Order: sequence, then C-alpha cells, then structure tokens
Amino acid sequence: MPESATQAVLDRRQLANITLDDEELMREIVAALIEDTVRQLPLLDEAIHAGDGPRAARLAHYSKGACANVGAQAAAAVLKNIEKKAAENRFDECSASLGVLVLEVDRLRTEAVSI
Repeated sequence: MPESATQAVLDRRQLANITLDDEELMREIVAALIEDTVRQLPLLDEAIHAGDGPRAARLAHYSKGACANVGAQAAAAVLKNIEKKAAENRFDECSASLGVLVLEVDRLRTEAVSI
C-alpha cells in the first residue's frame, strides 16, 4: 500500500487556518506549492539516481515541510518516506516513491481546482 494511501490529499482545515479562510490566498498558496514541488522533482530525481543520500534527504525534507505546512498531507507522507529511505541509501525505494509523489502532485493539482 502506498505511503500516501491513508492521508488526505489536502487538509482544507489546515489550509484555511494558515490563510485565515481567505480563498484567494488559499488558491495562491496551493498553486505556489505545486509549482515549487514540481520544480524540486527533477532535483530530487537527480540526487536519487546519483546515489547522493544526504542531498536527496535534504531536498525531500524541504518539500515535506512545505507540503505539511499547507496541508498537502499525502504528498508530505511520500516525501517523509523518501527522506527516510534516502538517509538509509535505499535508492530503489526512493525511486518508487518518487513515482508516487508525481501522482500525489497530480491529485493535489486536481483538488486545488475546487478551492
């Protein structure tokens, strides 16, 4: 079962809390999160394929924090797993989780349309 299977794509309560219920700000923040996460994907992929555990863990940690702060729980769960596996140099598992992360970003993009 994927690490994100039990997590909400987007915790709207968390998002509402950090934006003080400002719907326009919610849309802007989620859009910026998606854009930033998408920008991090090739860097993370490069670090994983280079076998650079510390760099992959650092990149995953950065994106995990951003996702968790906004309420993108499923993506944060995948990134937490990547961070842990990268620190253990388990790169095959990191690569598999990276594919799951791409799916979670797509799910987040779909969810963001209804904000």
